[in-house]
Amino acid sequence: MKFLIVSKTHGKPVIWKLRHMKMGLTSSPLRRRNCFLAFILVLVPCTILFLVIGTDFTAEQTMSQRVAEFQMRMQYLESMYRAKQEDVAILSQYFGFTNQNGETSNMTINLNLLDGLSADSRSMIRNVTASAKLPANLKLPTAFHFLPHLLDDPASLRPGYLQTKNRQGVSMVLGIPTVKRDKQSYLLETVDNLIANMDEDEQNDTMIVIFIGESDFDYVSQVANSINARFPTFIESGFIEIISPAASYYPDMAKLRLTLNDSAERVKWRSKQNLDFAYLMAYAQPKGAFYVQLEDDILTKKGFITIMKNFALEKTAKKEQSQWFVLDFCQLGFIGKMFKSADLPWLITFFQMFFNDKPVDWLLSNLIYTKVCSIEKDGKICKQEMTKLWIHYKPSLFQHIGTTSSLKGKVQKLKDKQFGKIPTFYPHNNPPAVVKTGIQHYKTYTIQKAYTGESFFWGLMPQPGDLIEFKFKDPVALKRYLFRSGNYEQPSDRFYNTTVEVLPVNLSEDSPVWSTFNTTNDGYLVIGAFNDFGIAEGVIDPKIGELKELRLHVYSDSQNWVILREILLQDVTAR
Repeated sequence: MKFLIVSKTHGKPVIWKLRHMKMGLTSSPLRRRNCFLAFILVLVPCTILFLVIGTDFTAEQTMSQRVAEFQMRMQYLESMYRAKQEDVAILSQYFGFTNQNGETSNMTINLNLLDGLSADSRSMIRNVTASAKLPANLKLPTAFHFLPHLLDDPASLRPGYLQTKNRQGVSMVLGIPTVKRDKQSYLLETVDNLIANMDEDEQNDTMIVIFIGESDFDYVSQVANSINARFPTFIESGFIEIISPAASYYPDMAKLRLTLNDSAERVKWRSKQNLDFAYLMAYAQPKGAFYVQLEDDILTKKGFITIMKNFALEKTAKKEQSQWFVLDFCQLGFIGKMFKSADLPWLITFFQMFFNDKPVDWLLSNLIYTKVCSIEKDGKICKQEMTKLWIHYKPSLFQHIGTTSSLKGKVQKLKDKQFGKIPTFYPHNNPPAVVKTGIQHYKTYTIQKAYTGESFFWGLMPQPGDLIEFKFKDPVALKRYLFRSGNYEQPSDRFYNTTVEVLPVNLSEDSPVWSTFNTTNDGYLVIGAFNDFGIAEGVIDPKIGELKELRLHVYSDSQNWVILREILLQDVTAR
C-alpha cells in the first residue's frame, strides 16, 4: 500500500512517500511506530501552517498591541529611574563627594551620612560619584535659570494645597487646570462627565489631577471642599487628586514683558497659563504612562479612555509612527492633547523658557516645528514631518462647553465640529416596570421614554407631593440607583428637595434594617435624595431585599422645569 502526503511550505510542495506500509494487525511494532512517527512529522507542521494561514491576524494584532503597551511602560519606568538618578547626582554634589579636580575627598565622613539609606541607594551614589568628573564651576541650566524668582522662597515649588493618596502606576493621568471665573464654573460638571463616561476597569487604570491655579488659600479650600463633597469615594480611592501651587511660584506679573502686541492683561493671562500647565505636568509625570491635558469646561464621549489608549498603542506599534510626540483628540486649543509621560520634560522646560512669549498652544506647535523642520526645506516637507509627531484622531473625543473664559471679558464660543452632537440623555436597560408621574411632561419628553432609554423626561415645574413612580412588574432586588437631572444647556432644570424612596416586598417593620432609615407615612423607606448638583445615586442595602416599587418624592415648590436625563436601576444580577 502506498501513501502520498502533500504539504505546502512557503508555496513549495513537500512530498512524503511512505511505501509498502502494512497497516493491518499483522504489522510489526517497528513498522507501526515508524508509520506513526511519519504521520506526526507531516501532520504537526501542516497543522501549524494551517492555523497561521487560516487566522485573520487578530492574535498578531493583539500581540503587537501588548508589545507596544510594554514599550510605553518601559519608557515610563526609565523616566522614573532617570529622575532618581538626578536626585542621587544632586545629593552627591550636596555631600561634596568630589573636589575641583574630580578627586574624592572626605569620603568616609560623607558616606557615614548615608548610613540610613539602603545598600542599593548607597551603591548608586558611589557609582554616580565615581563617574562625576565635571569641574565644580560647570553647572547645567535648571528651572531656576528661567524662573529666577523661585529662588526667593525655598517653598516656591512646594504645593500650597495638596490632597493625595500617592497613587501611581496607572496608564492614564488626566490633568485639569482650573482658575476662578467671574460668572460660572464648569469644573464639577466636567469631572462628573469624565467619570460617567468611564467603566470600572477604566477608572482603575486612570486618575484625575485637578490643579487649582490660585494663590488665595480660602478660594482653593472652597473649591477643594466642593470636590470632596461631590466625589468623596473617588477622593478616598486616590482616583482624584487636588493640588495648588504656593503664591511664590508665580513671578511678579506686573513686570512681564509685553509681547505679540497683546495687552498687559492678556500677557498676564497666557503667561500664567503656561506656568500652570508646566506645574501640573511636572506633578503628574510620575503618576502614569500617559498624560492627557484637559480643561475644566468640557464634555467627552463614552469609553474615551479605552479609545485613547488603544489609539496610542496602535501608533506606537507602527514603526513609521512609533516616535509620535502628541496625539490630538480635540481640534481646539490644548484640549485632549495626549503625551507620553516620559516626554513631558521637553514640554515643561519649553514652557518655562518661553512662558512670557507666546500662548501655550503656540509653544506646543513651535516645539514640534523645532524638532523636525529645517530652514533648508520647504513648508510642505515640514508639514509632512510634523504630522508624524503630531497625530490627529477623528472624530474628536472632547467638546468645549464653556462660554465664560477665565480671561476677564473674553467670551469663548468655539466648538469642535468633529465632536458631533452632544448627547442629551444616557439610556439604560432597567427592570420592567409601570412608570407614571403627576408632573406634566413637555411635548413628547415623557417619563416612560426616559425610563426605557428612548429620550429624556422634561416636565413642568414640580410641586410638593409630586411623585415619579416605578412599580416593578415582578419584585426586583436592586443594588444601585442613579438619577441625573438637568443638562448642560438647562443646568437649573433639576430636582430640588426630592428624595428616593422604596417599598420592600417582605421587610417587616420589626426588622432592625427598618430602624436605620427614615420612613414616610405610607410605609416607604427613604434611601437617598438629590444633591445640590441635581444627582441622586447610591447603593441599596441588600438586607432590604426585593422591592415592589421605587419612587421620587418632591417636597417643595420649584421655580424651574425639570429634566431627568439619566435613569439607572441596576439589579443584583447585572455587572
